Amino acid sequence: MTTAFLYALFALAAILVNLGTQMMSFSLYQGPLDLYLALACGTFTGLMTKYILDKKYIFRYISRGFYDDTWKFFLYSCMGGFTTLIFWGTEIGFYHLFEFQNAKYAGGALGLTIGYILKYRLDKKWVFVTGTYH
Repeated sequence: MTTAFLYALFALAAILVNLGTQMMSFSLYQGPLDLYLALACGTFTGLMTKYILDKKYIFRYISRGFYDDTWKFFLYSCMGGFTTLIFWGTEIGFYHLFEFQNAKYAGGALGLTIGYILKYRLDKKWVFVTGTYH
């Protein structure tokens, strides 16, 4: 399988984890700030899923220890900060602009897709550039 295909597959998996977590969050809590709680929970689970898959299968990065892995995760998360703004902005925008119930999920999927395309380029240039590859 090509790297592009694997990356797209893993992005889809992370999107499903993220949106699935949001759906679970909404089923457990509906009240003040429920959208933002769901966004935070989904972002965390999607981030963890995508980091593990990208590190191992896309960039084939072998950590040199706890501190190296922690630093890589920190950098990966920082690169994700910018792309998360795209995702959150699109999801919140769809939530407020469109009348149908699941508009937020459509916006979330679109925002995540755009964000992951950009994130690959950021991670390749700034995160997974040193260390041992296999």
